[in-house]
Amino acid sequence: MSDKPIMVTSPLLPPLEEFIPYLEDIWKKKRLTNNGEYHQRLEKALCEYLDVLHLSLFTNGTLPLITALQSLRITGEVITTPYSFVATTHALWWNGIKPVFVDVDPLTGNIDPDKIEAAITTKTSAILPVHVYGNPCDVGKVMKIADTYGLKVIYDAAHAFGVQINGRSILEYGDMSTLSFHATKVYNTIEGGALICHSAEDKQRIDHLKNFGFVDEITVVAPGINSKMDEIRAAYGLLNLKKVDDAIASRQGTARRYREGLRDVPGIRYIDEIEHVRHNYSYFPIFVDSNEYGISRDDLYSRLKEKNIYGRRYFYPLISTFSPYRSLESAAPDKLPMANKLADSVICLPMSAGLSDEDVERVIEGVKR
Repeated sequence: MSDKPIMVTSPLLPPLEEFIPYLEDIWKKKRLTNNGEYHQRLEKALCEYLDVLHLSLFTNGTLPLITALQSLRITGEVITTPYSFVATTHALWWNGIKPVFVDVDPLTGNIDPDKIEAAITTKTSAILPVHVYGNPCDVGKVMKIADTYGLKVIYDAAHAFGVQINGRSILEYGDMSTLSFHATKVYNTIEGGALICHSAEDKQRIDHLKNFGFVDEITVVAPGINSKMDEIRAAYGLLNLKKVDDAIASRQGTARRYREGLRDVPGIRYIDEIEHVRHNYSYFPIFVDSNEYGISRDDLYSRLKEKNIYGRRYFYPLISTFSPYRSLESAAPDKLPMANKLADSVICLPMSAGLSDEDVERVIEGVKR
């Protein structure tokens, strides 16, 4: 097979020659972690770039979810989506909270706000929506429901780095939002994440929780965990922040070419850009209607792999089908028809800043054939 592999995603890497001086400086100062200089610089730089007031760095994207639930003292039941990565629901399980699944919007895959109210009980304490593929949820409807019933809202914004609605950061909505800086994301720190809140008091509590509950070397005020980001990844993140705008612009071009190339292919649907949204082009999902397309989603997925084109069935299977959750009443397939339909038809095509025009054309032709 002569064609080079085209992966579903590839990390944004800072130039090695630019990274080495950062490493030399860290080695010279002999401070590798514990809220060092680069950690502090990256928190400040991300606040400025994302236009938020308070951001706490974490060592991965799952721990901010777990910590947000702890910080807001969420208990009982939380309404969420089955159409996400398992970390969304695992964070609830680790906090002893019962997830309650509701169905999703058939076009975007985001939680359907019209399904939320019917799922609210006396045990409901919060809503945990996901900005799927970086496309914003209907934040207005979610906020109205939360205000009416006195519920907290935590947004899993793992895919939504830099996304804005009408010029306003998507991270301003809800009580808290979380980001993932995993290597597969638009912006990465190799592994990492962040928790965004709206007050200095909340940030202080979050920073205590992510460092064993320490206030100083002899005072512990909460049963915290260790989820701090180290200096090396913080330095890596500072360099990547300089490159992310170019990376997003490159992804935008790829998304445009995919839409143009696949617009008239029978049985293939994609998500158009949403009006008044600044996208980051995290992923490019297509949805395969086997009756119109002629073969199933899984057949297409396999045939693309044979051509060294590696997509991802993201999100498949649904979280609600996994063994820890399938016994929940809300996980019944007949209650989640849209989520099941999307999960059974989705393929995320390769999307990264490193794709060439030739790569993109190969993917388009692979789908067309």
